[in-house]
Amino acid sequence: MDFSFIFIIVLVVVMGGMMWWQQKKAKEQQQKVKDFRSSLQPGTEIITIGQIIGKVVSVDEQYEEVVIDSEGSRLRVGFNAISREYVRPAYVSDDEVDENGNPVAENDAVESDVTSDAKSDVAQVNVEDSIAANNAEAGTDNSANADKEAK
Repeated sequence: MDFSFIFIIVLVVVMGGMMWWQQKKAKEQQQKVKDFRSSLQPGTEIITIGQIIGKVVSVDEQYEEVVIDSEGSRLRVGFNAISREYVRPAYVSDDEVDENGNPVAENDAVESDVTSDAKSDVAQVNVEDSIAANNAEAGTDNSANADKEAK
């Protein structure tokens, strides 16, 4: 047998195996989604394909429709519009970790909250001082601008 003929046979077998494997994975994924959609219960928090987050109010399996409540707005969507169950991502404030990302001790976190609250009450930049500084850098002041406008 010729080497090129053996190479073609091996190539066809490998490609067939890859296609079979992808098809198997796709069927598993479809079954997983189908099971999730059929097991929807009122109260489940979901996210739609349009990124709308809400809780399931009712499920109509006959027409494959779900009514969701999203902050007071009720929407009726089809099963295919449901992407997945929504899990709120964990949020870690910068005050809760140090510069390396390690958790800060409780007493340190309380102190940083007190200092950040005290700093947030004070204006960061005085507006009048900022305007005066900008005018000084530009080499103009309000009287020079008033003279130009009068002419």
